[in-house]
Formats: sequence, C-alpha cells, structure tokens
Amino acid sequence: MPEIIPNWHPIFVHFTVALFSLAAGLFVITPFIKPPLQDQWRIVARWALWFGAGITVITGLSGWYAYSTVAHDAPSHAAMTEHRNWALAAIILFLSLAVWSALRARRNQIMGASFVGLMAVAAGLLGSTAWHGGELVYRYGLGVMSLPKTDTHQHGAAAHGAEGHAHAAGASGIGMEGMPGMDMEKAPSMSSSAQGHDDGHAHAHDEDMNLDGETGVMNEAVHEAGGHDDGHAH
Repeated sequence: MPEIIPNWHPIFVHFTVALFSLAAGLFVITPFIKPPLQDQWRIVARWALWFGAGITVITGLSGWYAYSTVAHDAPSHAAMTEHRNWALAAIILFLSLAVWSALRARRNQIMGASFVGLMAVAAGLLGSTAWHGGELVYRYGLGVMSLPKTDTHQHGAAAHGAEGHAHAAGASGIGMEGMPGMDMEKAPSMSSSAQGHDDGHAHAHDEDMNLDGETGVMNEAVHEAGGHDDGHAH
C-alpha cells in the first residue's frame, strides 16, 4: 500500500466525508420528521457526528503529513494550501459541534436551531474541502505514481467492433464453400433443386439423377413403377 500511495490520508478522508455528511443531513432533516422516527434519526446523527470527529483527528494528522511530504511544484503548493485552509476550518467547526452535541446529549437536551444552522455551514465547508482535495489529484496529479499520455487508443469493444461484425456477417452468411466435403461443381445443382421444390419436385428428381450419373437407369425404374413419373415429372 505505501508503494502505491504516499500516505494514508486518501483512505481516512473518505470516512470523514461520509460520517460528517450523514450527520449534517440527518440533523437538518430531523426537525421535520415526526416521532418516533425523529428520535431514532437524532440518535443516528449524534453517533455519526461523534464517530466522524474521532476518525477526523486521524484524517487531519495524515493530511498534514501529506501536505509536508508530497512532491509538488509552485502551482500545486498553492492548491494544497487552499485545501488545507478549508480543511482546518471544517475540522475545527465539526469538532466543536461534536463536543457541543455530546454535552447536550449528556444532559438529555435536544439541539436547537442554532446548532442545526452551524451543521449546515459545516457541511458547506466540508464540501469545499473535498472539492479542493479532488483537484489536487485530478487537476494537479499529486500523490499519483504516473499520469497516462493521451493517444489514439481505443477500448476493446470499439477496437474489435468492426472485426466482430465481420465475423458475425461471415458466420451468418456461410456459403456452400464453407461446408465440409462440399463439391462446388455440384453446388449449383443443389441450389436449383431447392428452387424447384414447389414445382412438383421434378427438378429435385432430375438433379438427383444428374448427380448420380445414372439417368437412364433411373428413368427405367420410374416407368416400371407404373407411371409415377407422370405425377412428378413437370
């Protein structure tokens, strides 16, 4: 893991964002929910805030370490500093709200409108922090081992699409030359035999006799059968 990413900050930060976002969302929505669901959501919001505050201590320390050690240039340094400032503001506010919430919960007191308003502000700070943190990676390439070079590369489906269609067309339109053991000199006779099926099977009999090479013998057999050729000879 350390060989892939320079520090553990990208891992811990996801827990911070998830828990604080959940806490802020529930604290804002809970006043509009009716009991008993309201009480349940308020408990979940408190625990999300408290767990988020605990993991954020580690997130902040790992972020400070990343700020001091990740290789960067002048533009990315300015971007890191801006991300750090937003993060410090969000961390201080969320930790303060977590302590406030713990004290109120110990006294069995419900958080008021001022607390909910500050939670909404803290959520805004968190969103801005996350945005600037994403820019450090996706715009400035900080903390990555390499960046891909743009070329004319195509994905497998696009690159092999035409070839796949060609194979599909060939498979669906297999000619007689693709049939094992097929003599192509006799293929036209078989085609004509199929076309003459609706004309009383006469062409089928004629072509079979041609393929067999014993037309005279077959005609004698037909006359001996009692005029069977009269019904199918047309």
